[in-house]
Amino acid sequence: MPKNKKTEWQVGDPAISVVGDQFCNPYPMDLLVKRKFQNFSKDNYQVYDPSGNLLLQIDGQAWGFSHKRVMRDPAGFTILTMRQKGITLKNKWEVHGGESKEKEDLLFTVQQSQAVSLKTSVDVFLAENNNVKKSNTCDFHASGGYSNISFKVFKSDALIAGVTHKFTWGSFCKGKYNFRVSVNPEVDYAFIIALLVMVDDNENWC
Repeated sequence: MPKNKKTEWQVGDPAISVVGDQFCNPYPMDLLVKRKFQNFSKDNYQVYDPSGNLLLQIDGQAWGFSHKRVMRDPAGFTILTMRQKGITLKNKWEVHGGESKEKEDLLFTVQQSQAVSLKTSVDVFLAENNNVKKSNTCDFHASGGYSNISFKVFKSDALIAGVTHKFTWGSFCKGKYNFRVSVNPEVDYAFIIALLVMVDDNENWC
């Protein structure tokens, strides 16, 4: 992709497979993500296609010092696990395949771009580029509004996905709200959903 020129990932571009090839579709995808609070400490996300078919489900803690999220397929099989890395200046998550914690099963790391920011801004480092202390070049970047948790995801200067969320007090009082996710062709939608969950979990990163 040419630098300094905004483009969009399109049909025919190389597949962006982070979690797995099975999550890359050769056409654009519009997904609905529903978040529902179960109780004070737990909630879940459910991901649907336009036909209402359940694609993914994510369970875990809504609040607490040890954030952990598990992504499963509709049958309940564990796809990946997201874990927040303690208390750091820049909030950080590590994502492993399955339920593993082992280094060899690390898929990617998500880290807040700046310690203080008034908008969503996170960097993503794939496992082979995970030495974030020494590397200045991330593999993906997400940026956008802070107040409504809407953002876009880029690979270099190419747009690969977008997330839209409009906050309403009515949905908040009911303990649930929705996101609209647009995923460009050949982009791993499980990766985009995992990124959405981590950004949403840490809407108070700033």
